[in-house]
Amino acid sequence: MQYRTFGELDWRPSALGFGAMRLPTLNEDRMNDFSGQIDEDPAIRLIRTAIDGGVNYVDTAWDYHHENSEPLVGRCLQDGYRDKVKLATKLPVYRIEEAQEFDRYLDEQLKRLQTDHIDFYLLHGLTGRTWSSAKELGVLDWARGAIEDGRIRHLGFSFHDTLTTFREIVDAHHWTFCQIQYNYMDIEHQAGTAGLQYAASKGLAVVIMEPLRGGALTQPAPEPVAELWASAPVKRSQADWGLQWLWNQPEVSLVLSGMSTMRHVEENLASADRSGVGTFTADELDLVDKVREAYRDLMPIPCTACRYCQPCPSGVAISHAFGLYNDAVMYNDLERSRKFYGDHTPPERRADQCVACGQCEDACPQKIEIIDWLKVAHEFLSQAQTS
Repeated sequence: MQYRTFGELDWRPSALGFGAMRLPTLNEDRMNDFSGQIDEDPAIRLIRTAIDGGVNYVDTAWDYHHENSEPLVGRCLQDGYRDKVKLATKLPVYRIEEAQEFDRYLDEQLKRLQTDHIDFYLLHGLTGRTWSSAKELGVLDWARGAIEDGRIRHLGFSFHDTLTTFREIVDAHHWTFCQIQYNYMDIEHQAGTAGLQYAASKGLAVVIMEPLRGGALTQPAPEPVAELWASAPVKRSQADWGLQWLWNQPEVSLVLSGMSTMRHVEENLASADRSGVGTFTADELDLVDKVREAYRDLMPIPCTACRYCQPCPSGVAISHAFGLYNDAVMYNDLERSRKFYGDHTPPERRADQCVACGQCEDACPQKIEIIDWLKVAHEFLSQAQTS
């Protein structure tokens, strides 16, 4: 295992961290990977094998696997394993309406995890809205108190919003670390490369989630992408290309992987053993850039997610629907996009709520025929629910 730096802390994290969000489940249907029915014995073996292989960071959250991830991790870290790792979990700020709930959630998490402290505690999935709400409730003052009484050691946040919002949050507090979605396709999405570098320049450790875009970057590559990978002098799996690209960057503190099989653990441990800053050649970096462009050439809707089309008067999440449709086509991962559209997009935000007022098309700098594409996206993404 290779070890890296973690912001300003005198601690060296393993290059690979274990994300307990995609543990093996009793339901073999891949569409239910996030279900609460964790297959406990195999899940514990996976996490402990990773720790035995040098992983020293385990990440979970209140909501993962329908609130069953934290208790599973707590059981897994018995028998001396808790002392071998730094444990990270997250405060579900999107659930909290009153300040007294901060203590209730944290105390319950300590019980679930069978520990007296959380090493790295995150405000979960911050957006401009949830950050504003949590801040108004006094979350930072509360967190200082939780650090002083020893229940948490270090405070950070995970993030899903724009680069502007990310910079505002970074500047609002002396955080120890942050967690961002980042991979070779998402260099301009959410925090992106600019956010990664900005946070690191401020002394924050940066933990990477979705390094393979939820597995999309491991799907059988479309022909133009497959030809590029085949042209590389050094042969790697698609997963290894994605992970090594991240580890090549000095601003990356560690990369989380949601591993659900022993093959995932073994292959990722082997990848982490080969990792290091500056290990990619200029030609390899150029190849990844070409792969990114090849994927983008397959994108049917030229949406840049600038969100000038929003807010929609009818409440349609336009860029969200377009993103799911584009992902399904680009990565040949229809199930995942349809699952997110069906289960995680409120009916009132779906594309069929469009009333064709045309306001979005007037605002779109790409001049996309949004009304027509919304009909296409909804019909396509709804097939799993209607067929």
